[in-house]
Amino acid sequence: MMHTAVGWHVELEFLEDDQHTRAVALVRLPDGSEVRAHGHATRHHTDANQPRVGEEIAGARALNELAMQLLTKAHGEIDAASGRTSHPIHV
Repeated sequence: MMHTAVGWHVELEFLEDDQHTRAVALVRLPDGSEVRAHGHATRHHTDANQPRVGEEIAGARALNELAMQLLTKAHGEIDAASGRTSHPIHV
């Protein structure tokens, strides 16, 4: 069995104000394609202003969306190559 090491780099960028944090997650795949997803967090007016927490929530939501897009992309490729419909398992 041959093993191949492949690395993906995921970028996260944030745009914040006092109430909102928006995150963009981007992964560039070895085939040259890119998958981009967004996440958002809103601070409740009674919560302390903790920008890192907003980044964690918005970032997690963007990464979750990125994962779902990658699953959809992979299953589309499986379907195209096999001529049948695959069934993604979403956890």
